[in-house]
Amino acid sequence: MTPELMDVLVCAAPGRLVLERRVTPRPGPGEVLLRVRRVGVCGTDMHIYRGTQPFLSYPRVMGHELSGEVVSAPRESDLAPGDTAYVMPYLSCGTCPACAKGKTNCCMNIRVLGVHMDGGLAEYLAVPEGFVRKVEGVGLDEAAMVEFLAIGAHAVRRARIEPGQAALVVGAGPIGIAVALFARLAGARVSVLDGREDRLAFCAEHLGVERVIPLGKHTAETLAGLTDGAFYDLVFDATGNPAAMQQGFGYVGHGGTYVLVSVVAADITFSDPEFHKREMSLLGSRNATLEDFDHVLAAIRAGQVPTAALNSHKASLHDLAQALPGWMEPAAGVIKAIVAC
Repeated sequence: MTPELMDVLVCAAPGRLVLERRVTPRPGPGEVLLRVRRVGVCGTDMHIYRGTQPFLSYPRVMGHELSGEVVSAPRESDLAPGDTAYVMPYLSCGTCPACAKGKTNCCMNIRVLGVHMDGGLAEYLAVPEGFVRKVEGVGLDEAAMVEFLAIGAHAVRRARIEPGQAALVVGAGPIGIAVALFARLAGARVSVLDGREDRLAFCAEHLGVERVIPLGKHTAETLAGLTDGAFYDLVFDATGNPAAMQQGFGYVGHGGTYVLVSVVAADITFSDPEFHKREMSLLGSRNATLEDFDHVLAAIRAGQVPTAALNSHKASLHDLAQALPGWMEPAAGVIKAIVAC
């Protein structure tokens, strides 16, 4: 029997997480009631905690990388109580021009759980049925990682990689790691550039990338030397840094493609003559679609994703307020932290 009250962790203001007791949601028509079991912590959550997330008002319940167990579902649903499921956190409208094209990831009216509305750092959550997907053969921890991996898989799909192409991933945080992983699975020869030795070491040990490259004062010269001056067929930026995003234009080879996976509150500029000389393709990549989620789940089931290594840190819902500030320090070495609810 579902309890009347539940525990919820609320970001009441920047830097302040508060455990509250709230009324357990009752699912409305067409909604699934989910017993949340795992929540992945990502860069968006850390921006919310810092107070640097531009699309958010406080207080807010964070958490959009979700897995759990179905408590109840609409009668006509293929979901049943007890099913393990993940949540597609980008609640698209289904009717706007973007949705009509199948690009639900950039819906004109999108609402993202944990950002535009309260998310999953709670014991229970009611979600429209179309955004809850049953998973089989994948554990709760793995199911909670599907969302961030799908962002990387979507960026790779956008790039239309051809086997043997040289790809450079700039930024080896969780999203960059996801991009590198799926770029390699797509047949690219992948190099990763980052300023943190621990993340480069992770990529070398667990992702099977061709080369890891430390960021330095003469990065462009280093990349030119490694590629005989040709640079890369594909460059993916996952830094979240405007200066790095602008520098990345110089790493794209002639006829190459630049994919901006990062989004920043800044204007990005580039040299138009250099852009045209290369006949460069410039792509934005936002969120992911169900196609990408399915691709990630298939890769996990096939043993192609090092999920155990990715899950570097764990905490309970009750301990997160104490754990999160430490996780945000580079010395903590967090790759993907998962909260048990």
